[in-house]
Amino acid sequence: MTTEAPDTMAPPGFVTALGHPVRWRLVSELAHSDLAVHELAALLGQPQNLVSYHLGKLRKAELVTARRSSADGRDTYYSLALAHCGDLLSGTGAALHPGLRLTAPALVTPVTGRVLFLCMGNSSRSQMAEALLRECSAGAVAAYSAGSRPKPIHPHAITTMAARGIDLVTARPKHQDEFTGQRFDAVITLCDRVKEVCPEFLGHPRLMHWSIVDPAADPDGLPAFERVADDLAQRIDFLLHTLSANERRHHDQPHR
Repeated sequence: MTTEAPDTMAPPGFVTALGHPVRWRLVSELAHSDLAVHELAALLGQPQNLVSYHLGKLRKAELVTARRSSADGRDTYYSLALAHCGDLLSGTGAALHPGLRLTAPALVTPVTGRVLFLCMGNSSRSQMAEALLRECSAGAVAAYSAGSRPKPIHPHAITTMAARGIDLVTARPKHQDEFTGQRFDAVITLCDRVKEVCPEFLGHPRLMHWSIVDPAADPDGLPAFERVADDLAQRIDFLLHTLSANERRHHDQPHR
């Protein structure tokens, strides 16, 4: 019985994709928020063409995805495929040794905090995100949503949430000015246009951007809303881990 010589065994693609320090910095930034190339270049202090080159490598490895900005068609927002990264990371550990297959950590409960979701109309994306976060946290996280130009909640958003056992019939669209002066742990913009005009909030909350297409503008109709709901549910699962980690750090800090 022969075994492959160690020097001929190629490392897992996940290792080679993240082996460059610039690519590691890129995924570290994208783990917290969707970002445009010029934002990533500023954060890394690197030329934009170099950042674009490494983003291309990460896209080829299917670690990041790209979507044209709805605010400025010349710009592109990049997102980290967190769930896929988790699968690849687990497989990478197992490739080294069976005892190193990693599993996702259990969520430490209860998770608390205050989160505000913003989009233009507060008619679909932000309403669904608010409802999903409230449902996933069993109400422990105070979730809110608003828009810069509120309009009636889209019927497909109501139908999509109803299929998940969540009632949006009694929800109402809200203007972001209703939350002026309130404090939040995180403010998450779901619309590229709103991101450009996001107001300031007290207490310096963590600002995050999830570049999610407006399902109301998608000709697919109801299936587009269902895809957005799936995307939001996955992102919210990771958000809960972020809120939990923040809470633990705050608890572990010495009180004066």
